[in-house]
Amino acid sequence: MDFEIKTLNYRDKIVFEKVKVRSFQRLPKLYRANEACFMFVESGDLVIRTPKEVLVFEKNDGFLAKCINYFIENNQDEDQPLELIGVLLYPDIVRELFPYKSSKKINNSYNINRVIVGSLLMSFKESIKLLIENPALADEELIKNKLIEFILLISKTVNSTSELDFLTNIFSPAEYDFKTTIEANIYSDLSLNELAHLCNMSRSTFNRKFEIIFKDSPKNYVTNRKLEKACNLLKMTNNRIADIAFDCGFESTSTFNRAFQKQLEISPTQYRNGRE
Repeated sequence: MDFEIKTLNYRDKIVFEKVKVRSFQRLPKLYRANEACFMFVESGDLVIRTPKEVLVFEKNDGFLAKCINYFIENNQDEDQPLELIGVLLYPDIVRELFPYKSSKKINNSYNINRVIVGSLLMSFKESIKLLIENPALADEELIKNKLIEFILLISKTVNSTSELDFLTNIFSPAEYDFKTTIEANIYSDLSLNELAHLCNMSRSTFNRKFEIIFKDSPKNYVTNRKLEKACNLLKMTNNRIADIAFDCGFESTSTFNRAFQKQLEISPTQYRNGRE
């Protein structure tokens, strides 16, 4: 994977970044601290896989995310780089810039939100790019003012009732039901380690909770569910076996064939043809 990152810091934390990535399949969002973030999609297309949904973003889109685990996935056939311009918001820094106490909880969700990048946000993005490429221009006072500018802009862009309501919600904990997360991603090609990450758990904790809820091991349960879906598709459709393997979340046709043969003791082709 070809990865390039340029950053600007405020109080020893990265607050603005320019990230360019080539030749990747899936990248986990790894948090430096309890930050929320906004990303401008400068070039390329990408998919964001959250605990309960999959969202597609294109060039010039923006997305706002609070502190949840998610994956960035490649949505391109060609080797076009994905380039993102990021703004990272930390509770301690934001409270310094906007001294506030949590306001009443309002019915807004900033888990992962698509944001229309209007002319004001576009101008802001260009100013950040200029500073990232010319870090000698970016002293601490200028970076501080750019953070204040961004919070004012984004709170109005997402139609929050006030900056305080926006900040209360962007840093409020994101919670997802464990079973809902599993069911929403069971036919993906996530590994079990990646599924555990999406649930914000270590693999050992994930295994224990999985067995309590589903009364089965993660590997056995997930494989069986994928094979059940594959059997239905083999009987009910004329889809190619390679496409069925992909639709059921197997990483390759050969992996699918091996799992199918091991579980049912016949090949997918034999099953489709009705041979015992």
